[in-house]
Amino acid sequence: MSDQLTMESIARLVPEGSRVLDLGCGDGALLDYLQRERGCYGYGIEIADHNVLACVTRGVNVIQLNLDEGLAMFDDGSFDVVLQIDTLQHLRNAETMLVETARVGRVGIVAFPNFAHWPNRLSIARGRMPVTRRLPYQWYDTPNIRVGTFRDFAALATKNRLRILDAFGLQEGRELRLLPNLRAGTAVFKFERDRERVAASGGNRP
Repeated sequence: MSDQLTMESIARLVPEGSRVLDLGCGDGALLDYLQRERGCYGYGIEIADHNVLACVTRGVNVIQLNLDEGLAMFDDGSFDVVLQIDTLQHLRNAETMLVETARVGRVGIVAFPNFAHWPNRLSIARGRMPVTRRLPYQWYDTPNIRVGTFRDFAALATKNRLRILDAFGLQEGRELRLLPNLRAGTAVFKFERDRERVAASGGNRP
C-alpha cells in the first residue's frame, strides 16, 4: 500500500512519537514516513530479501521473520502501535496474529482489501472472481489466502474481545465512513484489547 494519500490516512491514526512495530512492512515506506513525519521509531518485520534490503537502504530497522511463526519474541505491550497493513490476507494464522497484534501493541491498526466492495460483488454476481486495483490477481495466482469484508473483521474483533477505536473505508485515498462495507476497496480498523471483557473472562489475552 504505497499510495501517498492512503499512507497519510494510516499515519494519522498513529500518535506522534509512538514506538511502532510494522508487521509485513514491505519496503519500509510507511515506517520511514512515520519516522520522518510523526517522530515515531521501532521495527519492521519482513520476510522477502529484497524488501529487507530496501528497508535497510531507507534507514528502517527491520527483522527478517516469517509471521506465520508468531510474535513470541516480543513481550506484552512492547509497542505503542502494531501495524498490519495489507498483511492479514496473506497469513495462514490470521486470527492468531490478530490476537498477537493486540497483545504486543497497546493499539493495533489493520488494513486489508474489502471483498464486499461493490465492484467485487458485481463480479461475483456475473460468476467471476473479481480482479480490481486492490485485488489485481487472477484466482489461480493470487498471494491472498484469505478474503474478508469490513463486517467480517468487526465480527472477528468482537469474538476476540477487541475494542474497535476507529473504523473506516479507504477508496483512492479518500476516507469513507458512510457505508464503507459497500463503497470502499480497503477496510481500516484501529483497536485495542477490551480489558474489561478480558478481566471478566479471567484471561490475560484476548
